[in-house]
Amino acid sequence: MARTIAVALPKGGVGKTTTAVNLAASLAAEGCRTLLIDMDPIGSSGVSLGFTSSTVTAGIYDVFNFVTAFPKAVHHTELSTLDFVPCNVRTIQHEERIVRLAENRTLLRNLLRPISPHYQYVILDCPPVLRGLCTTALAASDSVLIPVRAGHYGLDAVDKLFSYLDWMKEVTGRTVAVEGILLTMHEPHTKVTDITIRELTAKYRGHLLRTMIPRNTVLSEASFFGKPVMMYHDKCSGSEAYRTLARELIMRHSAAAQPSPLRPTLMERFGTEG
Repeated sequence: MARTIAVALPKGGVGKTTTAVNLAASLAAEGCRTLLIDMDPIGSSGVSLGFTSSTVTAGIYDVFNFVTAFPKAVHHTELSTLDFVPCNVRTIQHEERIVRLAENRTLLRNLLRPISPHYQYVILDCPPVLRGLCTTALAASDSVLIPVRAGHYGLDAVDKLFSYLDWMKEVTGRTVAVEGILLTMHEPHTKVTDITIRELTAKYRGHLLRTMIPRNTVLSEASFFGKPVMMYHDKCSGSEAYRTLARELIMRHSAAAQPSPLRPTLMERFGTEG
């Protein structure tokens, strides 16, 4: 059974999509069968993997509307152990409808139940708003990975997310664990960074990950060219940091991260054609 990790924070510009895409690619490169699902209507994960409207045959919008079976929304990527489900929301009307459908907090969890045994990790790229699709993603997740950029607003967003997780536990009776707090766009030896680390350590000492993602322009370049950074410039600091992050998480979940020498076809995995 896969470990499902939501990448979430109620703030834009902190590297959620960059983290979701490059963590998923790094997990796959380490031999873990990984599924990345784009839960953000903007669809940035698909762009970062080189998918366009002409190459997307189906996505989470079709799955939520029960017009396409989940396996038919799974797209293969250049990495043999990484699959992807896009968020194919193309109009304002589509976005309004998928947000309404996401009010059913158990929808994604139920849809993932027959899929997750075929993977070791499912990574959910969440929008920067907690209600709606993010809540549905969190309700389907075992844990949440929290990317944070140093600064006052980032600290406030972390506090808000932790409060929201407490509220979800009260309402749903289900606990979503904190996978960890990940410092992104890290610039060492600056006052803002030092204060941010000090505040996070004081409040959430047990959740701060050892790995930190440095500020690295190559990460943006890779996204622009539609590739995970490891397939664009494997030796850059950003690529090495995400590989380190993947290994840090795998060490925690070693029992669920044994590499498979052969990758089953989609038909073999799901018992369906296409």
